[in-house]
Amino acid sequence: MIAEKPGLMDEVRGRFAHVDECPFTGPRIFFENAGGALTLKSVVDTSARFAAIPDNQGRDNVASRALVNIINESRRKMKLLFNAPGGQFFAGESGTELLFRIIRTALVGAPEGGAVIGTTLEHPASRSAAMYWAEETGRGYIAVPHDNATGTVTADDYAKLMTPDVRVATIIHTSPVTGMGVDVAAVAAAIRKVSPECYIIVDGIQHASHGRIDIAAAGIDGYAVSPYKVFSRHGYGVGWASDRLTQLPRERLIDGPAANWEFGTRDTGSYATFTDVIDYLIWLGGQFTDNADERARIEAAGRAIHDHEQMLTNAMLHGTGNLKGLAEMPGVSIIGGVDNPAREGLVSLTVDGVKAVDIVEKLNVQGIRTHTRKDDHYSGNVLKPLGLDSCVRVSLCHYNTEAEVAKFLAAMAEITVHA
Repeated sequence: MIAEKPGLMDEVRGRFAHVDECPFTGPRIFFENAGGALTLKSVVDTSARFAAIPDNQGRDNVASRALVNIINESRRKMKLLFNAPGGQFFAGESGTELLFRIIRTALVGAPEGGAVIGTTLEHPASRSAAMYWAEETGRGYIAVPHDNATGTVTADDYAKLMTPDVRVATIIHTSPVTGMGVDVAAVAAAIRKVSPECYIIVDGIQHASHGRIDIAAAGIDGYAVSPYKVFSRHGYGVGWASDRLTQLPRERLIDGPAANWEFGTRDTGSYATFTDVIDYLIWLGGQFTDNADERARIEAAGRAIHDHEQMLTNAMLHGTGNLKGLAEMPGVSIIGGVDNPAREGLVSLTVDGVKAVDIVEKLNVQGIRTHTRKDDHYSGNVLKPLGLDSCVRVSLCHYNTEAEVAKFLAAMAEITVHA
């Protein structure tokens, strides 16, 4: 675990910008990582460096060839991070935009008829795209209901509603509202057991910062992330498409490369800053294994991140030192249950008699940044069935500390006592 290695937590935190202070308000604890993780300092430096370069790819000069090499190296490392030996990586406007494009391509290019399957757990990034293009292509949409008690969805849930004519399926890897992960490989296997040729698209936006992505093991066709949620910056998304998905007809420039997913000149800085993220994970994994293989180190980093975040959420739920955890505080309810093995660095809660927005404000006053999830187009699919109009989302990452959790619990104890 990160916290158990002397000096490592300081090294980790030292690599991130604004780890303990806000440039607008001063000192603060950042528990709003699901809304956008902290940014690596290397990403900040790389962004500035590449913003100043006037050259473009595809020219006959040294600078242009250097940019192409940087993009190619980034794509090589993306294959390691996602464990995707085949297929193609590409950059776009955002993770949401890429999910829309990938899902549209699958639905427009798939054989006629049939249906689309997804779940009520999904973020609108995938659910809206699937439902819209299902209607546009004359297909039915099958909504697999998630379990309100656990805040997740399983392979069995999909299997119950699967039919052989399902052409496209969407899966969310981790819910940004409940914080619960989904066993993508198991779900994909259940889908293919009934419909072997189904195109399977995964929303990995919330999951990516928690590590452990394995596209090869999952056997899927599309995956997308938003780099600002995985230690990089805003302004681009990263997507992956399988070779068979790439072979489907889709919009492209006349006489342009048939396999090209990108339009126009790409921002080399997007690729370079994502390389910074991967290099960071390789470095972190190197603190836990002597294996020089980069994928092995990425896997080690994923395990370390998971274990550290589990320690933090356990402390948040069950207490640390002489402080009671959320599970022991009067009037506190935890979405998805208290002891849920699917949880990934996120606790969503309510307090009887206190509005979520007021809790977030009270925590803000004490320098603790959290977020209100409301019954809107982003979170209503999860909150409505629970009879909630809002909740407080407390989202952690591996650079957060147990001391920060303790300060949060002390603040929550005061809030609940006066509820």
